[in-house]
Amino acid sequence: MAKKYSLESIHELSGGDEEFTAILVQAFLEEIPTDLQNMVTAVASDDPKAAYQCAHKMKPNLQSFGIDLLKQIKQVESWSKKNTAGTEIQPVVNHIEETITNAIKELRADFE
Repeated sequence: MAKKYSLESIHELSGGDEEFTAILVQAFLEEIPTDLQNMVTAVASDDPKAAYQCAHKMKPNLQSFGIDLLKQIKQVESWSKKNTAGTEIQPVVNHIEETITNAIKELRADFE
């Protein structure tokens, strides 16, 4: 079964330095769960501005770790500008949450 993440970009960034790679992974594991929860809460609370900020903040980290959610993150960003109900974007947020949660589990299993 394929991994939910890829370290290809991280290895390029670190120049193959495994210690630096581990630091980047640890930073991801410390930041992304909070950002994800804040986005989920913002959508549930119908706070599009906060949802946008969280989604936008996560985007480069998700791309660096090969977590293919760019389309969905852009959907959240777009939703936040439309001023529509959170129920409209909820299925997308659920997909983002599930995908990131699975990637975090795999990263923790591989690095902790």
